[in-house]
Amino acid sequence: MAKSPFLSSIESFMLTRRYSRRTVKTYLYWIKYFIVFHGKQHPRELGDRHIEQFLTHLAVNRHVSAATQAIALNAIVFMKTKFLEQEVGYVGTFKKSSRKKKLPVVLTVDEISCLISQLSGVKKLMVSLLYGSGLRRMELLRLRVKDVQFDLSQLHVWDGKGAKNRIVTLAKELHAPLKAEIERVNRLLQTDLSNPQYDGVWMPDGLARKYPKSRFDLGWQYLFPASKLSVDPQSRKIRRHHFDESGLNKIIKHAAQEAGVMKQVTSHTLRHSFATHLLQSGADIRTVQQQLGHADVKTTEIYTHVLKQGAQGVISPLDRIRDL
Repeated sequence: MAKSPFLSSIESFMLTRRYSRRTVKTYLYWIKYFIVFHGKQHPRELGDRHIEQFLTHLAVNRHVSAATQAIALNAIVFMKTKFLEQEVGYVGTFKKSSRKKKLPVVLTVDEISCLISQLSGVKKLMVSLLYGSGLRRMELLRLRVKDVQFDLSQLHVWDGKGAKNRIVTLAKELHAPLKAEIERVNRLLQTDLSNPQYDGVWMPDGLARKYPKSRFDLGWQYLFPASKLSVDPQSRKIRRHHFDESGLNKIIKHAAQEAGVMKQVTSHTLRHSFATHLLQSGADIRTVQQQLGHADVKTTEIYTHVLKQGAQGVISPLDRIRDL
């Protein structure tokens, strides 16, 4: 089923329209699940009622979150409307998921400091940027050399979540290690340029056509490149991709273990901590919203709930008893 011509066609359809491989993989998962759930009938024969049945199954039997249920719906609607060019009517009568979103895990400043101190070199720089600039994991890995602006102490994030661009703060103490990293990238680039098969870094289609030689420029190279050259799965050209996201996950997990942090720590934990600590220091919630790239301030407000937990918002009555 995973290799079916139908799913392969959807994959090619999405890739030619420059959907990220992450989105392609996610959509294919839910489309396949939808088809299997309905006894492997062809999706052309499945209507709005079948979509509602599937979404209800996810909520009642799989107990997925509302966000996951929404992603599944988006995948199916994409398949029906974009790929099959069929209309989808009103599908609002399915059972909505009642699983609530959890409060984000946030580290203390001391925990952040201890975690980062377990690292060195490029690993330390990547993790420091995740926390210091509130970046998502893929936003960090897709940074190009040109996106660093030392004079203004800021980073340009292009085509982030929701295809949005934004500017985020850059800690001044990271200037020196970033300059050293750019020198390292330049040395790698000079080595790559000596390889006759090297075809430059990947660039968006429009820019690749407009500036065909820019793929060899230092400014367009990934700030955190992979250690080896690889074959681009679409163009079949030899390129140097960015650092692998699974490798970054392992770095963070191992550093947390070494630091003795008992909480579940991921790259997003560092982003949550960035937002919470900004609010703690008195930053305006609208400023934090802009830094995080949230479309709605209500999404950012979840961090104010974190601040109200425990000692941040309530003093235990036990602490008022002096003669305990």
